[in-house]
Amino acid sequence: MKYDFDLENRKEARKQLIYKILLTVVEIAIVIFAGFAITHIGMVTYTVSGQSMAPTLKNGDKILVNKISYHLHSVKRNDVVVVEQSGSEHNYYTSVRIIGLPGEKVQIKDGKVYIDGNKLNEKYHFPKMENGGLALEAFTLDDNEYFALCDNRNNCEDSRNANIGNIMKENIVGKAWIRTNGLELIGHIDAFKKKK
Repeated sequence: MKYDFDLENRKEARKQLIYKILLTVVEIAIVIFAGFAITHIGMVTYTVSGQSMAPTLKNGDKILVNKISYHLHSVKRNDVVVVEQSGSEHNYYTSVRIIGLPGEKVQIKDGKVYIDGNKLNEKYHFPKMENGGLALEAFTLDDNEYFALCDNRNNCEDSRNANIGNIMKENIVGKAWIRTNGLELIGHIDAFKKKK
């Protein structure tokens, strides 16, 4: 009985080729799905409107917002976040810096923030606030409630204003992660000089 080893080798080579093609197709599908999940579920782009977060974020800046971040860890003081606000006619998005955390007592005295009766030693040089708004009187934040301020503190609306108020955790879209303007290098969001 004769064996055609050449024919068997060709069949084996054909099986190997089909296996490699199928594996490549599966890998491409996984990469496409992961890319879609990251860009549509885990990340979202947001265009800054107005100067309320200047100089950290300027009007027209495009930023990448990490929506997964706060499912993995808690919101921290000084995080810049994008928040969904409800207006009289429609929802809109704003960016603010988290200052007060759940359970903390917040007050603004002499243009400075006080947390639990102690002056907050802020990480950056912010302008002195001319108006303490709702925070002139001390109040305690509820669970899942945050006190947020804009960086351009004398030219914005934030938690000091009745129409914004304290930020609820469920309204935080995600953490403002990186600026992605045009062809510029991606930079981390923190334009203020740190205190020495």
